[in-house]
Parts: sequence; structure tokens; C-alpha cells
Amino acid sequence: MTKKLRILVTNDDGIHAPGLVAAEKIARALTDDVWIVAPETEQSGASHSLTLTLPLRLREIEKHRFAVTGTPTDCVMMACAQVMKDHPPTLILSGVNRGSNIADDVTYSGTIAGAMEGCALGIPSIALSQSYGWTEGDPIRWECGEVQGPPLIKKLVEVGWPDDVLININFPDAKPEDVKGIDIASQGKRDLQTAALERRVDARGNPYFWIGFKRVRSNPPAGTDLHAIYNRRIAVTPLHLNLTEHKVLATLKEKLGTIAPV
Repeated sequence: MTKKLRILVTNDDGIHAPGLVAAEKIARALTDDVWIVAPETEQSGASHSLTLTLPLRLREIEKHRFAVTGTPTDCVMMACAQVMKDHPPTLILSGVNRGSNIADDVTYSGTIAGAMEGCALGIPSIALSQSYGWTEGDPIRWECGEVQGPPLIKKLVEVGWPDDVLININFPDAKPEDVKGIDIASQGKRDLQTAALERRVDARGNPYFWIGFKRVRSNPPAGTDLHAIYNRRIAVTPLHLNLTEHKVLATLKEKLGTIAPV
């Protein structure tokens, strides 16, 4: 890296999340110019949502560290338009998320959304997530990303990627020395439904519901992010901001392009 990095770190697990500590360690291994702008409270599952009906409040915790009463998207917007407006970040790291963001997860993820907003603003952005729970009772191995993340991110920045692409990195549930390698992988698709809706009853007899996800292994094909994580490999997946499906676009143009409006 010939140019000094100015890194913005955000997340969706909140300003007090241990994954934010891990992300800051990764950032500080790359530069001493690190800024933290993260949600005041947990925003998991917020996706690319904006806060439009309530005011946003910005709290300065200490120098270069701020909390925002909003979503990860709000945080990146606040950082770039207000906190760092005179000297914008040259790289955004979103994470490290508590749990992987692979396959179907990417459409729900606030971690992905933080990087997505950076991408939309024309800033190279990377989402970072740490898989856990494959060995029951083991702690979350934040050290995996802390050790493996900096050299990988350094190489990615040197290689570069298009402005309309964000990079999604998932670290496996493994000690740093047990990581088997790095896969440049496509977004996978789970072959099992992992969403769970649990019905409970409160003290007054009224029902309420919790949405959650079961930890179930699927049988993914090689070359996908799922396959990489299941095999203790780091998954690096480029995600495109433009969601147009060009094959279907061409087919619809061919089949429907000559239909006159009613």
C-alpha cells in the first residue's frame, strides 16, 4: 500500500460489541488513522435500512470514536457527511460481525449494509464476519480475523476492485493457525431452511414471537462461501451493488420487448 489508509470502522452489533474491538485491531494493523462510527445499540438484521422518521443523535465517546442512534447505513452516512466530511475515509471496514454472513444472510445483514453504503458513496468497502458455533461450547474465535484479516485486506487493497463492488469476507470457526486457506468464492444458497419462529406467552397470557435461525449444516457445492466456511477456509466474495439479472433481462427484452402498452 503506497498511500496511507484512512479507515472508517462500523458494524451492526453496536458500539460495545467485541467484534468492533476485533475490527479496530485489524484496522490499526493497517494504519494509525482509524475512526469508529457505530450504532448505539444492536442493529442485526437491519439490512440497508435508513432512519427516516426519527432524528439521529451523534454521541462522541472519545477522539475518533462516535455512536449513532441508527442503523449501519446511518452510521456510514453520518461519518462521511458529518464526522469525516473534510477528510473522508479511503477504506471502510464493517464488522467484525458475530456470526457469518454467507449465502442467504447477505440480504438481511446490517454488516453487509455498512459496506454497501460505503460502496454506494464510492469508497472501497469490506464486510467482515466471524463464523462460530460449529463446535459446541467453544468461544467465538475473534483472533481468527484479527490475525488473518490484516494481510488479506492489505493484499485486496493492493489488487483493488471496481467502484460498484463490495468485498464480503467470512472467517471460519477456527484458530488462526488452523485456517486451511482462502477461497475466492461465490455467494452460496442453503439447501435447508434455517429460519425459526418461536411462539411464547408473556406473564399476562399474551402471545409474542421471536425470529431466529437454527444452526444446520447444508451440503453446499465447492466454490461457494458456505463450502469454504464449512472447510475452515476464509471466504472472500465480491458482491455487486447492481442487482440486475442480465440473462433474464435479455430474455424479457426478447419475449416482451415488442408488446405495446394497454
